Amino acid sequence: MKRGLLSITFIFCAAHIFAQPAVQTKKVIADKIIAVIGDKIVLKSDIDNSLADMQRQGVELPPNAFCLSLEQAMGIKALVLQAEKDSLPITDEEIEIDIDNRIRNYINQLGSKDELERVAGKSVYQMKEDFREPIRDQKLAQAMRNKVVGDIRITPKEVQEYFGKIPADSLPLYETEMEIGQIVINPKASRDAEEYAVEQLKEYKQQIESGKRDFCAIANNYTEDPGSKDKCGQYEINRSQKNLDPVWLAKAFSLKEGQISNPFKTRFGYHIIQLISRAGDDAVVRHILRIPQVTKVEMKETLEKLDSVRAKLIAGTLSFGDAVNKYSNDEASKFTGGMIQGPNGGYLTIDQLDKDMVNMLKDLRVGQYSQPVEFADESGKKGVRIVYLKTKTEPHRMNMKDDYNRISEMALEEKKNEALDSWFTKRIPSYFIMVDDDYRSCPEMGKWMVNTAKK
Repeated sequence: MKRGLLSITFIFCAAHIFAQPAVQTKKVIADKIIAVIGDKIVLKSDIDNSLADMQRQGVELPPNAFCLSLEQAMGIKALVLQAEKDSLPITDEEIEIDIDNRIRNYINQLGSKDELERVAGKSVYQMKEDFREPIRDQKLAQAMRNKVVGDIRITPKEVQEYFGKIPADSLPLYETEMEIGQIVINPKASRDAEEYAVEQLKEYKQQIESGKRDFCAIANNYTEDPGSKDKCGQYEINRSQKNLDPVWLAKAFSLKEGQISNPFKTRFGYHIIQLISRAGDDAVVRHILRIPQVTKVEMKETLEKLDSVRAKLIAGTLSFGDAVNKYSNDEASKFTGGMIQGPNGGYLTIDQLDKDMVNMLKDLRVGQYSQPVEFADESGKKGVRIVYLKTKTEPHRMNMKDDYNRISEMALEEKKNEALDSWFTKRIPSYFIMVDDDYRSCPEMGKWMVNTAKK
């Protein structure tokens, strides 16, 4: 199958962040420009560091990886040139959000900001500055690509033709896959349970402020947040983070350094937060979470409620989507019509499900709804859920019956890549292009060398 120039994930915007500083005892080799497109340049270090980063992530590189990566880098620069010419809108705020998200991802991978700075050999501030131009280029290139291929559609005939071109011995083998939906209701704890959680947090705060106990020790012993239980309740956060509860985030940034908040409520439960340090929009905080306990009475009422919902689903008087909108508390699936999303979108394999859900699916046939069952999510929050088995395939080789949607997506992507290649073929002669002599022999450079002798 033909692979388009930009079908590979953009990698150049981040890889050089982890380029290690040169060791003094080694000879330092000066960087050099290996390609020019218009007024944009590609440095050899851009490619070297990108490939090194992929290897660190366990990606197996093909023999022509350098040439492929150089072609991709040149393609991105060409798209950026055209995006600038067409004045495609990219805001500074969008770039800042992407920068912050990337830094947070690296901090999460390495465990702390200090470790990130040690590995990168530079401060977070320097890393953010290094990110700015490559991320801007990435977003402009993607916007230009969307402009070129955004209106392309695929027909059933084209899907069939695409599938017919795949050699039979190259058809991938798929495991059992399912599309699964769920309706989740988290019972509301009683007023007494909520008041008890608040009293506990008030007592923890008093003990910490009086010096009787240490915040770290209390958090490790009593917080019900599994993500911070073994690290003193501590998080490194940024004001623009979208994955944090907005109430919790606002409270954290309302504190002075060393201050502990009064107990407050979020959708996760009740918290106290202590601000450890703050630098602009970055902060280090500790928190303790207490989840009011749900009793058997509340669980029984919720089971009965979902049992009634299931009866309406089976009778056909209530659609699954309407039931999700009306009853479900699950934030992750509420806005996907109740369908659970995995790494491959809505297609899930057994190993991607929790063991309780596997048991619920064991006797279900396609189109059926499970009985309401109690469960606890990753944070320990109790709930009741109904599971809906929408589709299920047995282990099989790719075929039009079981995999039409997937094949359609692949065919559409190929059609977009062909359109993008055609766009490049028309545009390349209009650009000033230079490729270093050492890399002109790359087969991927063929189309880039058009008219370069005249430049």
